[in-house]
Amino acid sequence: MRICSRQLERERKQAFLPADAPNLGGVMLVLVFGLVIFFGIHSVRIAAGSFRDEQIATNERRWKGLYSLVSIIGFVLIVWGWSLYRPNAPEIYEPPSWGRHVASVLVLAAFVFLAAAYLPTGSIKHRLKHPMLVGIILWAIGHLLANGDLASLLVFGAFLVYAIVDLIAVIPRGDPAPAVARPRSDLIAVGIGLVAFALFGLWLHGWLFGVSPFA
Repeated sequence: MRICSRQLERERKQAFLPADAPNLGGVMLVLVFGLVIFFGIHSVRIAAGSFRDEQIATNERRWKGLYSLVSIIGFVLIVWGWSLYRPNAPEIYEPPSWGRHVASVLVLAAFVFLAAAYLPTGSIKHRLKHPMLVGIILWAIGHLLANGDLASLLVFGAFLVYAIVDLIAVIPRGDPAPAVARPRSDLIAVGIGLVAFALFGLWLHGWLFGVSPFA
């Protein structure tokens, strides 16, 4: 049943491919190029912290503008390359039958943690210190449990490795746990996470990536 479902999904997504779609090798290069650009700029802080600090000290606005532009270009290439490559990407492993159910729980938690990262410190931010990185790790693991094709492995595996490396890199800094400023921030984070999870699961995910996680 799962094999049939996977085949139907591939046929449905192939219907959206243009007749003159590029070959798989070229599409894969687009995906890989996007990953290199996106994670290259995001890794400057880890691999060349002094260079980043110099750029910020020289012209913070210019650096942030360049950082944002390169990140957007890389992300667009990732989404585009993944969407085109995934319908015909080879299966590397068969996801477990319970993978999608666990993925939903992990992605929901990821949305809550991502929201908590941008809100005044509550218990979530206080305990995790870096809720965004933890959220990315959960999000990536969830998607790897639900998808076993090479395109997904490249994308979500890259995000998982990056988040783990970044989390390990900040440990030597010994950042103190942020003090709890507003306990109700946790409730707000949960609310935002639930709304975002519903919007992405029911609408945005299918519109952006052509795949409905609840289908």
